[in-house]
Amino acid sequence: MKCPKCGGEINLFDLRPNCRHCGVNIMYFTQHEGLVRDAKRTELESAVARMVIARIKASFISGKLQIMRFIAVIASVCALMIPFIGVHYKLPFFDKKFSIGLINLIQSFGDGMLMKQLDFIKSAVFSKFAIAEAAVLLLFIIIVLINLLIFGAFCIGFINLTKTTIFMKRVSLVGAVVALITQIAVIVIRFAVPGNNYAGISLGFGAAAAFALFVIMYLLNKALLKKGIEPTYREFDPKRKEVLKKVRSGEIDIDSLTLPVFESEEEREERVKALEEALKIEEEGKEL
Repeated sequence: MKCPKCGGEINLFDLRPNCRHCGVNIMYFTQHEGLVRDAKRTELESAVARMVIARIKASFISGKLQIMRFIAVIASVCALMIPFIGVHYKLPFFDKKFSIGLINLIQSFGDGMLMKQLDFIKSAVFSKFAIAEAAVLLLFIIIVLINLLIFGAFCIGFINLTKTTIFMKRVSLVGAVVALITQIAVIVIRFAVPGNNYAGISLGFGAAAAFALFVIMYLLNKALLKKGIEPTYREFDPKRKEVLKKVRSGEIDIDSLTLPVFESEEEREERVKALEEALKIEEEGKEL
């Protein structure tokens, strides 16, 4: 066994707390080394955590544009609940409505109306109404997929702020085009397929709402790219992150680093202030 300070040989049966060569308390010296090592690692790991938080804030809530984009993304999903088009089927002992909208489709799946559309397409009475709704349903599914892409990119946007913002901008533009086509198709279908005694089409404006929100998201993402969306990190945090990578890979021995590893003037003032407050509290405790 060797002394952790001077390296002198210590007999296995030597139970003295101090090294017989240099006199250091072996237990406390080892604890001190461990505490210093933990303090260095905490400084480096805290920097990485602060950088992640800074990126999350920059993506979601760091400015008015980010907050407006957050609202627009949620509103775009909610817009899917507005009916895009509806058909009222009327027969003796059968009176049902089928609408294309997120909530209506879920309800229609539960009561079987969604599956009945396949039978209505083959029906001589309802075929033109069911085919019209099937066409709008296909466009609705495309809009749902576009919304999922935007929502997914928004949720993981902090990983790469610029790339995800560019992606959301482009996908929003595609969504606006598809939503506009859908709303025009709904209007054309409404007047091209007149109702009769057995069925009638009702106009919905879910696609118009989706179009408006896609346009808003496109403009917001464009404004964010122009303004700049990259976060502002605390001084030396990026360097701390690089050092931590090298420590974990074994390129740098953590014991060779100073404590603190990096320290800005502001951080030094905070540390000195905290130390002064701790000493003041200790002195007050002794007086009591």
